[in-house]
This record gives sequence, C-alpha cells and structure tokens, in this order.
Amino acid sequence: MATVEHPRIRPGTLEDRPYQATIAAAAVDHNTLVVLPTGLGKTAIAERVIAEYLRRFPTRSILVLGPTRPLVVQTGRSLEATLFGPTPVVATGALPPDRRERIWQPPQVIVATPQVVANDLAEGRFPLATVALIVFDEAHRAVGDYPYVAIGAANRAGPKARVLAMTASPGGRIEKIREVWAHLGIERFEYRTERSPDVMPFVQGTGVETVTVPVPVEVQHLAIRLRAAVQRQVQRLQAMPILGPVEATRRSLLGVGEFLRRSTESQRHRSGQVDARLWPAITAQAAAMKGLHALELAESQGVGALREFLLRQQRPGPNGRLAPSQRAFLSDPDVAEVLRALDAITLEHPKLARAVAIVTDELRHHPEGRVIIFTQYRDTVERLVEEFERSARGIVVPARFVGQASREQDRGLSQKEQVGTLDRFRRGEINCLVATSVAEEGLDIPATDLVVFYEPLPDVVRTIQRRGRTGRARIGRVVVLVAEGTRDQSLQRGAGGRERRMHEMLAQVEAESQRGDLRPPPPKRRVQETLLVYERPDP
Repeated sequence: MATVEHPRIRPGTLEDRPYQATIAAAAVDHNTLVVLPTGLGKTAIAERVIAEYLRRFPTRSILVLGPTRPLVVQTGRSLEATLFGPTPVVATGALPPDRRERIWQPPQVIVATPQVVANDLAEGRFPLATVALIVFDEAHRAVGDYPYVAIGAANRAGPKARVLAMTASPGGRIEKIREVWAHLGIERFEYRTERSPDVMPFVQGTGVETVTVPVPVEVQHLAIRLRAAVQRQVQRLQAMPILGPVEATRRSLLGVGEFLRRSTESQRHRSGQVDARLWPAITAQAAAMKGLHALELAESQGVGALREFLLRQQRPGPNGRLAPSQRAFLSDPDVAEVLRALDAITLEHPKLARAVAIVTDELRHHPEGRVIIFTQYRDTVERLVEEFERSARGIVVPARFVGQASREQDRGLSQKEQVGTLDRFRRGEINCLVATSVAEEGLDIPATDLVVFYEPLPDVVRTIQRRGRTGRARIGRVVVLVAEGTRDQSLQRGAGGRERRMHEMLAQVEAESQRGDLRPPPPKRRVQETLLVYERPDP
C-alpha cells in the first residue's frame, strides 16, 4: 500500500488514494466544498490540506471545527497521530473562556466545537486574523443560526482564511446547498459518489435490508384513539382559523408553531403584549404535537416508550402546575382512554425482539464483529440495553451512547464518558453500541459490520450518516426495522427517492459551479402556504 509522503505527514500514516490527492490539491488553492460518501476519507483529505498549510504558513494557526465534542476529541487524536506540527489543542465548552483566550495564540492547530469559537469571536477573544485555514466538518450545518454561519461571515469580512468544508450529505434541497456555499464563501465543488471512477476501487459496499414487523392489535387500537385526539386539536386550529384545510402532519403543525412564535414576538415588540386569542391556538398546536409524538411512540417504539412519555406529561413543571398544553392533551377523552388501556397492556413491540434477534445472530456468527443500533429515543435505548443484557448475555456486550443532556432519571453521558465508550467499542470490550443521533456524524468507527435502524428517518442527511457507520473496512450490512401500516412504511418507501433527488441536485450544483454561475439562495418565505394569516384587528 502506497502512503502519502509529505514533510508534515508522519511516514506510513496515510494511504495514498488518487481521488483524495486530487481533492486535496484543489482545496489547497480554493475555498472548497467536498461531498464524499462516509468512510472514504474526508479526514484524510483534511489532513493533507492541513499538512500543506503547516508547511506554507508555519507562524499561523489552523482551525478545525466539528459539531460534537466526541468528534472534536477524535479529530484531535487523529491529527496528532498523523501530522508533524504543534500538538492539537482541543477546545469545547468545558474549557473556561479565560483559558481558551490563552491557548488561541498562534501558531496552533485548534480543534474546536463551533459554539466556543463563535462565542469568543463575538467577545473579541478569538484572533481570527492569525488563522490560515478553517476546516468545517459536517458542513451541511452551515445554515440558519448555526455557529458555522457566524464564523463564515467573520472570515469573509476579515482575514479570508482558506476554507475547506466537508460533508457526506448536504441535504435534499438545492436552496440549502446554495446557502452553505454562500455562508462559507465556497469557490469550488468537489463531489464524488460511490460510483465515481476514481472512488469505486476503494468502496467496500453496503447491503440494505428492510425488515417489516406487524403492529399488535392492542397497539393499533391505541393509535386510533391517539389519531382522534390529534384531529380534535387540529379542528380547533382550523376553526380559529390558524391552519388551512390540509392534512395534519408533523411538518404542517411545526409550521403553525413557527408562525405562532413569530406572531407573539412581533406583537410583544409592537405593543408589549400578545393578543389573548393567540393563546388557545398555541395550546392546541402544542397539544396536537404531543398527540403526534405519542402516536409515533406507540406505532414505532412500543407501549413502554408510550407509557414513559405519558407519565412525563402528568408531572407538573417547576411552578408545581401542569402547562396548558399538558392539561389540554391529558383531558382529551381519547387520551384518557389510552391511559386506562395501558394499565392492562404488558406486551412489547415486536421490533424489540426482532432487533435483539438480528444483533444476537450477527455476533454469534461473527464474535469479533461490531454492531451499532440507532434509535430516535432514549427510552428505547434503555429498553434495548436491558433486553440485550437479559437475553443475549455472553454474546452481546451492549453500551448506551447518548448525548450529554440529562433530565429527571435519564442521565446523559459526559464528554469523557462518550469518548471512553467509543474507545471500549473500538477495542472490542463492547460489541454493540445502542445509540441516539449523537453517533450519526463523523465518528471514526472503522470496523462496524452491522447497523440497525430501529426506525426509518425522514431526513436524507441523517439516513446517510447512519448508514455510513458501516461498510468502511469491509462489506457492511444495514437493517431497517419498519412497523407495518405506520408512518415507518411511508418513510422507508420514500427513502430511495429522497436520496436520488439529492444526488440529482448535487449534479446540478456541480454543473453550475463549473460554469461559475451558482446562484445565491433565494430569500426565505415568511409563512408557509398551508397557514392562514392571523391578523390582530384594528382597535
């Protein structure tokens, strides 16, 4: 295996892949957005570019940004093992501002979460003018009010450091990639798929299987009642009128919530108070969202997760009282009937047994293998770990991998615990990681043989990120569990189309960038078309 030879790269540490060399050469001289499938070496490309900038600008700093603390820690370790240069400084929110200010001084290789850099830029503590190169990992996040946007704006307005932006999946809308392009000052686009001629020799391949499981009749009856409860709140919104005659989906209700939020902010700004008629709408929207969430838990996760959610809804807030939306949700007659029915239901969702069987079978036949099972919900993480420990002891050694936030009895993992769990997984002390979305982005887990989706996702970016956890060092396998006759099925049916449209969009962006006429993103619409304007009447 040929390795990269460079005065700043430790001998034998980087495989010399031609497509990585081509992309890195372009990125050295142009602000470049790299779109490359997960597992094909975005970090290696960044290390080649960083090495060249360490050689060219020995008195200036390199800034590498990553969205999560575990990713930042891993990136720091990788740079230290690969490059000759200053020992990378890892900076997250755990490092106090006064200590950060002392370590920012050049020359440094700084690996940081974007929040700390954006905060210190705003306070005048971060010396951006001393930075020669900024690497934005998971660059699809550079939209909205994410800190990447503020850092990109400061760089475009001031020092204009070279920008290397990297992602496996920039999203399914061309407006979003144009927004990323504009916010980071991109000049060049390097896009590869697994079928690109220079990439194909290095692709191991991943097989994707869909496993459909039936929803028990008892759960179907709960779902009917929860749908009725949601529809009751929707009818209230339509009667106000806040919501038009459209299907009550998560997307349309989120749009209502955003409209109501903007309306209350605008009225407070104009007159210092909110029109009292908005409060019933705010309550109905929040209660409808609770109903949709309960429905999704029942159908895709099981009665255990539904029961935990409903118990949380019955707990008062810090003021000792239930919120109006909690009261509206719990007082619905169909929700009350669901609560009564749950007392008599002890069954588990068939997904649980199927997931345990799939993982157990994989590790029984491949004892040295590694598995990640992803789920949206921490309650399901806990239940899966319990079931693995109960029924697959000696075969499956599971560990939960969740974010840092804690609530009530649900304790998060500290940064140190997250990194320690990944190290144990890499060494084989753990062979099954049961994870929420915190494990989707960027983490270097090179030998994962199987990835299980406990539920399909509507988001093409997150789907690709999860799938990319396998098929790196050898052929991988992905299994998606789908609850029959539920939202799961429609999401899974549409998955291929969403990804195909994303690649068509990327091909269009590539053509526009080559012609030099990539257009800026259009102005955002103020209100979704599904909403009716709710105007405060003249006094």
